[in-house]
Amino acid sequence: MVGILECRTLVKLLVLCHLIFLVTVSKVEARIRHYRWELKYEYKSPDCFKKLVITINGGTPGPKILAQQGDTVVVELKNSLLTENVAIHWHGIRQIGTPWSDGTEGVTQCPILPGDTFIYKFVVDRAGSYLYHAHYGIQREAGLYGSIIVSVPNGVSEPFAYDYDRSIILNDWYHKSTYEQATGLSSIPFVWVGEPQSLLINGRGRFNCSLLEIPSLEVGVCNAKNPDCSPYILTVIPGKTYRLRIGSLTSLSALSFQIEGHNMTVVEADGHYVEPFETQNLYIYSGETYSVLVSRKPATPTALAILNYYSNYPKKSPPTLPTAGPLWNETAQRLAQSLSLKAHKNFTHTPPLTSDKVIVLLNTQNKIDGVYRWSLNNVSFSLPHTPYLVALKENVNLNRVFDQNPPPENYDFENYDIYSVAKNLNATSSNGIYRLWFNSTVDVILQNANTMTVNNSETHPWHLHGHDFWVLGYGTGKFDIKKDVGKYNLVNPIMKNTVPVHPYGWTALRFRADNPGVWAFHCHIESHFYMGMGVVFEEGVENVGKLPSSVMGCGETKGFHTP
Repeated sequence: MVGILECRTLVKLLVLCHLIFLVTVSKVEARIRHYRWELKYEYKSPDCFKKLVITINGGTPGPKILAQQGDTVVVELKNSLLTENVAIHWHGIRQIGTPWSDGTEGVTQCPILPGDTFIYKFVVDRAGSYLYHAHYGIQREAGLYGSIIVSVPNGVSEPFAYDYDRSIILNDWYHKSTYEQATGLSSIPFVWVGEPQSLLINGRGRFNCSLLEIPSLEVGVCNAKNPDCSPYILTVIPGKTYRLRIGSLTSLSALSFQIEGHNMTVVEADGHYVEPFETQNLYIYSGETYSVLVSRKPATPTALAILNYYSNYPKKSPPTLPTAGPLWNETAQRLAQSLSLKAHKNFTHTPPLTSDKVIVLLNTQNKIDGVYRWSLNNVSFSLPHTPYLVALKENVNLNRVFDQNPPPENYDFENYDIYSVAKNLNATSSNGIYRLWFNSTVDVILQNANTMTVNNSETHPWHLHGHDFWVLGYGTGKFDIKKDVGKYNLVNPIMKNTVPVHPYGWTALRFRADNPGVWAFHCHIESHFYMGMGVVFEEGVENVGKLPSSVMGCGETKGFHTP
């Protein structure tokens, strides 16, 4: 079924360890943070079911990157996957001056070949909570992901106080390999990935092994007593305030995050301070990060992970059962949270009042030669064999690299019915890109419509590489450029790098094309981007510095690579 693409499971939660520490740095001047990572396939049981996963230095999630604003991060990455290429994207890091380190295969670099070592080097220019993950095929689903925490400079205060700082990564988990899933998505007949088997909190979940046909399984494949899948425990001190940096790297699921018996105060989103608001439930979409403050008298929640108050014994099971959460498809509540996010009054960056270009992207489901695809304005995106950044900067024969005709900038607004299955189910495929005037202001309107399933529209979290954008507004129904522009929030819109577009609704963004490079903009659901839901923006590529030869060596640049 190509339809229900949101997980219907409530993430209930929380988390963690007994060593209490604060993420800080002590030196005044910027430092170099050096990491050496080796990627391997290893057998792991994050939800009690054993399968091959991609590990970094033997673990998944990978090591946490800790830095201070202005530091340079260097990651020396060895690809020991033996038979598989790789690339890693530093999600939320704008890569100002280093677009070749964005880690987007086909856009900013050639993939890292088996046995090769690649060095990513970039400056973390803004404090906040960020993520990293694979950006090659759908490898993120294999466990290649982690968190990036950037603290404020010494002497700089944040607009809220807390005692301790903790990170939580939410993920969904499939038992099928990425190869099986990718093959199904490209097959005739189409084979959808389906709902995930588990939800993970900091890499741990619990699958019910009794659901499997045990005789057909190798002994020990699913073991509920495996310590790898024991609940993640966060031991906290009553009366103290905890900053929880919550990030989602789900491949499919839109999640609902709660701590039983506690309220949360939202204070940060995607590295930007928000005007604080309190909630019992946090909707979070793939690619988003939030900081929430939690402070409450002792209580004992239960779920996939445990919030354990000191001095309770940390391995004792909670006595209560999880309470029911909000409905998985409660669009009104999701939209209400989106509308409630405003920039903090002391940290507001007002957007330009007008834009130079408006691009309207209609999300639809289509087919190309019988294969299911997602498309934008009836064009399904495909990556070239030569990365755009390399092709444009090195002046290779562009006609041999990608389509020189840009994708459509709008659709037939007057006649298209967003509530019905598209009359034209056949899309075209293109790897053309939008080439923007450097330093121009660009509006993007994301318009959601019906899929190829009757009475079905889906939530899509959209992520822009290389930039933060102002979220000017959300709405239900069809966007009307004559009326809805007047509803934009131009006073205190939140800035983000990832934003949802809700079912049968629209989301309006504005950004400055002021970061020289070539940048992907795509749905952060793995299968959707794989199936064509994305575009690419080029801006000021002539201002990009000399490219390192390590990002070359594929497509039309096979002779350009020097090991």
